[in-house]
Amino acid sequence: MPIAVASHPAELPRDAHRKLTRADCEALAEAGLLDWERFELIDGELIPKMPKSPLHTLTLLLLVEWLREVFGARYVRQEAPIDLPVSLHPINEPEPNAAVLWGPAESFRTRNPAPTDIRLVAEVTVTTQDYDLGAKAARYASAGIVEYWVLDLADQRIVVHRDPRAGEYGSIVAYSADEDVSPLASPATFVRLATLLG
Repeated sequence: MPIAVASHPAELPRDAHRKLTRADCEALAEAGLLDWERFELIDGELIPKMPKSPLHTLTLLLLVEWLREVFGARYVRQEAPIDLPVSLHPINEPEPNAAVLWGPAESFRTRNPAPTDIRLVAEVTVTTQDYDLGAKAARYASAGIVEYWVLDLADQRIVVHRDPRAGEYGSIVAYSADEDVSPLASPATFVRLATLLG
């Protein structure tokens, strides 16, 4: 007589795939296999870069413009890869929306900026808050990135992460759209999300 059987979870076995390395990604890119979509490598996984809404695009443009006014155009990179420490390096190559560097762009002709080269990293988010405030924040804290901003457009706030230690930020403060936010590397200057949003 047939016996009813419960369905099993529709999950792949844990060892069904392997983590990718930066070298793997370079080989895939050289072969043209990554040309159809933009990715960033986080913990050995290719994470698709989300399409940007007009609001995201405009906010990022205005943020980068402000950062360049404060720090100088050659000290601000937009959507370019950064390196993480050796322990995280082989399987991580994040591409933050914006990064403010201690040295000018020409200092990085042959390598990506490392955490010690970075004053501030910023992400603009409309729909990926959990990822940007969770996984990305943890990677940046583990790397020792001294300051990380998330411009959370859905909740109309800038979430400022500072004081990285043991894979976490010791200080995480949310500023409403009408509150001034100053970077650690330029405390006399400030920006408001409301200003960036017009």
